[in-house]
Amino acid sequence: MTSVTARGDGATPPALPTPPAKGGGSGEFVQSLARGLDVITAFDAEHRELTLSEVAKRAGLTRATARRFLHTLLTLGYARQHDQRFALTPRVMRLGYAFLSGLPLADIAQPHLKGLSTHLGESTSVSVLDGPDILYIARVQTHRIMATAIPVGTRFPAYATSMGRVLLAHLPPPQLDSYLATTPLEPLTRHTLTDPQDLRAELTRVRAQGYAVADQQLALGLRSVALPLRDEGEVVAAINCSMPVHDGRTPHSPQTLVEALGGAAALIEEELAMIR
Repeated sequence: MTSVTARGDGATPPALPTPPAKGGGSGEFVQSLARGLDVITAFDAEHRELTLSEVAKRAGLTRATARRFLHTLLTLGYARQHDQRFALTPRVMRLGYAFLSGLPLADIAQPHLKGLSTHLGESTSVSVLDGPDILYIARVQTHRIMATAIPVGTRFPAYATSMGRVLLAHLPPPQLDSYLATTPLEPLTRHTLTDPQDLRAELTRVRAQGYAVADQQLALGLRSVALPLRDEGEVVAAINCSMPVHDGRTPHSPQTLVEALGGAAALIEEELAMIR
């Protein structure tokens, strides 16, 4: 199976409200914290290692300021240095993992994902839409030798995933228009939909039928099926099952997966309603 590379956190969300200018007109704004976060987010999947000058440029800081923040990250163990290049360490995951794993949705979904994975013998996940990407907040992975490692906190481009297509299909029209106008649709495999009109048509079909199938869109040899998760009637996340494809076939029919996913989704939504 072709390996799957997770996207970093450096992409700019196209459909989110424009953030206020730094400072926000409030005396409570901590500029040094904002600059430190700018340094961290200067690194992403396409820029895993950067020189001091590159960090300063991407973060919009002077070299002296960038140096101080990098030194702090090095001291705290959030960054490492080799020769003249800097990189983040896995410790940065601590900054977001506690939040992700503590979400009520993640807590509620996890045991249902485990039961679903046991029943189907396949990996199961829940994700939310974060800008142009999906962000995994809960996952149960099978223990196959060739299973793809996708930990909580992983990001993938939404257009090439079943969960992303479910979430995009339920965006308000202006947000979907913005997404299609600003998001590059790169060919991750020879099967990936890269034409915006073709993707729009697929999303219309996904919304009408209530589920999405991504067949080798993200990686060769990988197929997934996803359904929406609703809270008070609004689609807030997506649940999926992913599996390897052998000779164009999988051990489960789409309808079998849709029924199993639908049962798990109903239980998760029921428990979400109970805590509101």
